Amino acid sequence: MLENIPFIGLLILAANVIISLIGFKQEHFFDKYRFEIKKINQGEYFRLLTSAFLHVNTTHLLFNMITFYFFVSFVVYSLGSIPFVLLYFGSLIAGNGFAFAFHSKQPNYIAVGASGAVTGVLFSALLLYPELEMMLFFIPIPIPGYLFGIGYMIYTLYGMKVQNDNIGHTAHFGGAIGGILMTILFNFEVIYTSLLMLGILSVTLILAGVLLYRNQK
Repeated sequence: MLENIPFIGLLILAANVIISLIGFKQEHFFDKYRFEIKKINQGEYFRLLTSAFLHVNTTHLLFNMITFYFFVSFVVYSLGSIPFVLLYFGSLIAGNGFAFAFHSKQPNYIAVGASGAVTGVLFSALLLYPELEMMLFFIPIPIPGYLFGIGYMIYTLYGMKVQNDNIGHTAHFGGAIGGILMTILFNFEVIYTSLLMLGILSVTLILAGVLLYRNQK
């Protein structure tokens, strides 16, 4: 299976797996590099990057890496390796940057995961291939990508609201924003060919803005 993934995608996947496995075994390592509002406010800005290569557990890691595996080729082959790297890390920073803003008044907020970057790759693929269909494990029929996008963002907004785990749901949303913007930057034509996905993003942006406002009151 791995021979089907572009080399740059394989490198990123390997980095996530190796660093996450170290974090599973070494609590000090995990604590030093995770996303933690209090520590970031104290100047440890490297956590905005390093936390995206750590995961809560094996299930969390597998979910992100399987999603990454299924969509990375679409983006790399459409945009090229260098634009893909810029999109991946741009989505990563956008995701954690949004999470930092959203949780700025919660000094004990902690999260990890590549979700922001992976969501950016996912939404980039949906923009580049608006007719893309997916098969989910629990749904034995193909579903349009835009329906998956709607469901994913509803789940993200719910996670942002309840905040009952250490998964960076706010990073999901910020990463989607980053992926959309970077894709438009590298391939402006998607603004005409993927109006539906852009419309979905606009609606969820408004909803997330409301959540952010309430969180900061």
